[in-house]
Amino acid sequence: MTGVLEGPHSPEPAVSPAAACGRPVPVDLLTRFAQAVANDPSGTAVHDHGSRLTFAELDRRTAETAGVLTGLGVAPGDRVGVSLPRGADLVVALLAVWRAGAAYVPIDPEYPQERRHGMVRDAGVRVLVTAGAGRAWPDGVRTVEAGRPVAAADQPPAPPVPVAAHTPAYVIYTSGSTGTPKGVETTRGGAAALVDGLEEAGMYAARPRVVAWNASVSFDASVQQWARVCRGDTLVVLGEDERTDPARLVAALDAYGVQDLDLTPSHWHLLRADLLVRAAEGRAGTLRLFMGGEPVPEQTWRELAEARTAGRLEALNLYGPTECTVDATAAWIEGGTPHIGPALAHVRAYVLDADLQPVAGGAQGELYLAGPQVALGYVNRPAQTATRFVADPFAADGTRMYRTGDKVRTRADGALEYLGRIDRQVKIRGYRVELGEIETALAGQPGVAAAAVTLHSSPVTGEQLVAYYVAAADAADGVPTAETLRGRLAGVLPQFMLPTVYTALDALPLTVNGKVDVAALPAPEESAEPAAHEAPDDAPEGEAETLIAAVWSEVLGRERIRADDDFFAMGGHSLIALRVVARIKKQFGIAMSAREVYRHPRLRDLARHVDALRAGA
Repeated sequence: MTGVLEGPHSPEPAVSPAAACGRPVPVDLLTRFAQAVANDPSGTAVHDHGSRLTFAELDRRTAETAGVLTGLGVAPGDRVGVSLPRGADLVVALLAVWRAGAAYVPIDPEYPQERRHGMVRDAGVRVLVTAGAGRAWPDGVRTVEAGRPVAAADQPPAPPVPVAAHTPAYVIYTSGSTGTPKGVETTRGGAAALVDGLEEAGMYAARPRVVAWNASVSFDASVQQWARVCRGDTLVVLGEDERTDPARLVAALDAYGVQDLDLTPSHWHLLRADLLVRAAEGRAGTLRLFMGGEPVPEQTWRELAEARTAGRLEALNLYGPTECTVDATAAWIEGGTPHIGPALAHVRAYVLDADLQPVAGGAQGELYLAGPQVALGYVNRPAQTATRFVADPFAADGTRMYRTGDKVRTRADGALEYLGRIDRQVKIRGYRVELGEIETALAGQPGVAAAAVTLHSSPVTGEQLVAYYVAAADAADGVPTAETLRGRLAGVLPQFMLPTVYTALDALPLTVNGKVDVAALPAPEESAEPAAHEAPDDAPEGEAETLIAAVWSEVLGRERIRADDDFFAMGGHSLIALRVVARIKKQFGIAMSAREVYRHPRLRDLARHVDALRAGA
């Protein structure tokens, strides 16, 4: 059954017979991890850049780190920060926090300091697991260095601290409409229900598999990847270079025999050629793709459905907000029309109107989610929590349901079809972004009186964030330039939230109600042709500059590229950067990561970096 209200005469959601009789409470994931260790202590638990940890070694290292945390006073209900690069140490740290009974708070080391410190303070983090010295943290925060064994080799690992199902499991920060990120706090029971639900739906195979961990730990999709080690799966932690280089990623899949891979539809677009060739050659069996983070385009859906029919690939479409512990619905990608499938086993899904009444079958409504996967709420935001987490009128036990803000309809086969948002929240390259947070940050910059941000789709560069701003009348330094604003915002917002286009306006267009008239904002310029007075020495020179200019012209849709042009100022973003480094590798035979484009965004600087790499090769 689907778990979706069928129509106005259905006072209760449709549920499976097991649920109606009282579904068993899912087993806590640390209990399942202990069983996995007992079942196969010498089996590979984690692959990390050529090294490996067995389940017994992972158990011991996790217990050691948990012992350090409890020695510092960490107890159930506490929040422990984890700020580590991708690798086995990150897996150890996450399990160790759970083993100490606490909730982990992932803090990306690449985030601007202001954002990292704000998350630490907001979450009340007193202890933080990190890679060691060299990074400043707010006063009063005690740090634990990851990867340093402290217990004797023959000392048996201490058991986990026992916790209840409602104990917090993690806090993941999402974009906030009020201008600051908000932390979503989920439970251990919710995480256990997620894994159990995906197993019952057949999305996780019955026997252990080899799973590639691709998503950022700051992105909630990471939970349904890394936590699979608790059920006995082997976890392959992809490095940043492997995640951002299609050739390296495919090589890693082959080297470790990866069977399951998560990715966004945007990432598939870059990997598709390599993965389809790999599938056609039958290397390492059938690869199962866990796709989520953003809607699957119809063309992509049909392509993956065809590959599934041919027995070359399997693909799933996963949907769920962070507030409902990662995934609330799931569907095999098959047939010709995209949909998000039925609700998972522990999720009750309702399609309701503005009066919280079920809509007729096939009619459009807002999706509400209930059940044990629903999060506790937003950290330190009782008003927002009360607005989004409301009493479930269809349950007799006083539980709550989460208002998703997503428009859906129920199809004749019981699956849900996603129709868009009812607010200004957007998804871009898998990340949930509140445009209001970017607008607040932009309007707070010196010399800016007002700001608006929209999501624009270009046939060449794909989706990009576009900023419009009005200069303050008394701006001391005149109208701020796009380059100035981009640099300032980079100090307060993560890279995925930075607008790529900035347009100065005399005033923002308003509706009769005094709100910004988004429809009346001018379309962003698709090209920036040089003025007639530009000096001839702006033209690219040399082999590297000329090649990079040609690549930029192709991927950005620009007729003219200058040596002093900025990749991101012209609409570049992370996925396009991957295409740039792939072309450079093909032409010059040198390996680069997309991060190097971020470090050298100007064409001339990037060309010099490429020349230096070629000289040192």
